[in-house]
Amino acid sequence: MPFYHQLGKIPHKRHTQFRKPDGSLYYEQLFGTIGFDGMYCNMYHEQRPTQVKEIKGSKNVKPKIAKANHIQSYRFRGFEIKPEADYLDSRKPVLTNNDCTIILAAPQNKTQDYFYKNSDADELIFVHRGSGKFRSHLGNLDFKYGDYIVVPRGTIYKMDFDDSDNRLFIVGSRHPIYTPKRYRNWFGQLLEHSPFCERDLRRPYELETNNETGDFLMKIKKQDDLFEMIYATHPFDVVGYDGYNYPYAFSIHDFEPITGRIHQPPPVHQTFETSAFVVCSFCPRKYDYHPQSIPAPYNHSNIDSDEVLYYVDGDFMSRNDIEAGHISLHPAGIPHGPHPGATERSIGKTETEELAVMVDTFKPLQICEDAMPIADESYYKSWLPHAPQPPKGE
Repeated sequence: MPFYHQLGKIPHKRHTQFRKPDGSLYYEQLFGTIGFDGMYCNMYHEQRPTQVKEIKGSKNVKPKIAKANHIQSYRFRGFEIKPEADYLDSRKPVLTNNDCTIILAAPQNKTQDYFYKNSDADELIFVHRGSGKFRSHLGNLDFKYGDYIVVPRGTIYKMDFDDSDNRLFIVGSRHPIYTPKRYRNWFGQLLEHSPFCERDLRRPYELETNNETGDFLMKIKKQDDLFEMIYATHPFDVVGYDGYNYPYAFSIHDFEPITGRIHQPPPVHQTFETSAFVVCSFCPRKYDYHPQSIPAPYNHSNIDSDEVLYYVDGDFMSRNDIEAGHISLHPAGIPHGPHPGATERSIGKTETEELAVMVDTFKPLQICEDAMPIADESYYKSWLPHAPQPPKGE
């Protein structure tokens, strides 16, 4: 959960006259969540933010489901998602339910000729490859490998990339994304035992103010349709704002792992939460230091949640034949654990360099059509003593 932030020029009091140098008024806008009960900020525009010249049409972007009900564990080879030039076209849904959609993207264009707003969901964008600048009507953020970018729903933004080799892991959430409440005190401040603190959260530092009129293409996602609208004024015309509702960035490299004498359960890796799923960061860390500890995770059943693990970098001790960009899906109710030989290999090891992002959902995930071409259908057999090797080239 971000904290109070102010950027640019604002008046002394909300909902009062705030005048430009020529004497005319700036236009105030409340940007809020959960009605008037959630996080919000107050923005001040050069132009009225309500000027729509044309609605050009829409297309449906609802994920197409390949398998709605399944008990099979899967592996998906994420880097086999083909790059596409356009940012939105490159976004391919892999897993989905009514609460969230997990997306892979490999955009090649360095910028877009439009602005984008997701009115359905908050977005958590993890940058696996690439760097650049996240630009929004609430200010700009630099991003690079390992960054999470938390984008509240309704944020108008563009992503400018430094080059064409980009890989993103995105979670679209129909529920607000917060930092875990057990890490915060009753004032909202992150506690001493939290694996990160406010100084690790990077707030927008640069506010673009474009007082331009013309034709500005806005693509807006609403109820799984993507609408194209022409606005009469530049969306980045905010001169100032303050509040709690704004995009921010956090690097996975700034997560400080919690370790113990024996193997710690996955919640110690938790980084974000919603009412419907959690996100964890598995980072380089020292292993357990009990003299008889087994560093490998124990076999466990996710009785109430599906487990998705996105492998980023390093040596994944508990898995065989896993590479960067792979995604494993372990469905609720089906036990899983280390692959054959992994438990024995882990004994005596003192540290790991693994880097991964985990999403645990409280409702079952459906497999999308875009996921099937990169799916390893034999992964569920990988716990057998002599597990079959996947066909060459997969």
